[in-house]
Amino acid sequence: MVHLDLTTVWAFIIAFAVLMYVVMDGFDLGIGILFPFYRVGEERDQAMNAIAPVWDGNETWLVLGGGGLFAAFPLAYAVILPATYPLIIAMLLGLVFRGVAFEFRWRDPRHRAFWDMAFFGGSVVAALAQGITLGALLQGIHVEGRAYAGGWLDWLSPYSLMTGAGVVAGYALLGACWLAIKVEGDAQHRAFAQARLAAFATLMAMAAVSLATPFLAGQYFARWFQMPMLIALAPVPVATVTIAALLLRALKRRKEWPPFLYALALFGLGAVGLGVSMWPYVVPQSITIWQAAAPESSQVFMLVGVALVMPLILAYTGWAYWVFRGKVGEHGYH
Repeated sequence: MVHLDLTTVWAFIIAFAVLMYVVMDGFDLGIGILFPFYRVGEERDQAMNAIAPVWDGNETWLVLGGGGLFAAFPLAYAVILPATYPLIIAMLLGLVFRGVAFEFRWRDPRHRAFWDMAFFGGSVVAALAQGITLGALLQGIHVEGRAYAGGWLDWLSPYSLMTGAGVVAGYALLGACWLAIKVEGDAQHRAFAQARLAAFATLMAMAAVSLATPFLAGQYFARWFQMPMLIALAPVPVATVTIAALLLRALKRRKEWPPFLYALALFGLGAVGLGVSMWPYVVPQSITIWQAAAPESSQVFMLVGVALVMPLILAYTGWAYWVFRGKVGEHGYH
């Protein structure tokens, strides 16, 4: 049973921020992952213009999620980061390369091929690092005396590599579905073809991770395969299969908006599954949200700030997407 205390509220706030980052920055990372498969020139220009007005705003949620974890659950932050330092560093460097490439590929035409590869490489590295971090967290972190007690490469395992590949495939699906909405002509045809391939890869990865995760720890297995939770959670896989079928049908019929919405629904269901598996641990098998929580006075102070800031973030994000709605055309929105 969920106790709606301040700590639980903060857990949901951070989970919401992370999910918003994944679904919003996920599609522009996905476009970077698919970038080399578009023709040099108009197709690549359309692909980049499809996210140019919003990509930096999407990353606001990463700051909110990471900053919220540090402020609300400092113990978890102090354990998770040392356990995943190589991955976090790789992710940040990947995001830096992407950000620089956005500007320099237009300003430095002589080296555009290099900046295109920087955009692609940064996107792949960032997505892979995020997925491997998720796998490392789920498989467990070695904690002794409220501190990380593992090694530099404890995060590296077949399971974490599988989750990393799954996130790359999922982001590629989101990116292809977004391009199918925003671009026209040959680029749109290519986006639909890529979306179908990415959909199959994503669904295979989701199935593999879903089958492997319950065997990582007794808590996961009991949560999903023992009564009465088995009956209570049955709608989650049923809904996932249903959404997957609707996604594939929409892609076959070459609908524009439905595939993207179905892909978002898949990510949402995946987040529900992860939340069910991990609850109430913020570091699985080691630290609960209550053990990791900041003092109540700090949580109240920060909650006031979040109550003021989060609606503003949602408002300007919605406004940006509204202003830059529609097809990008050959020359972007300018």
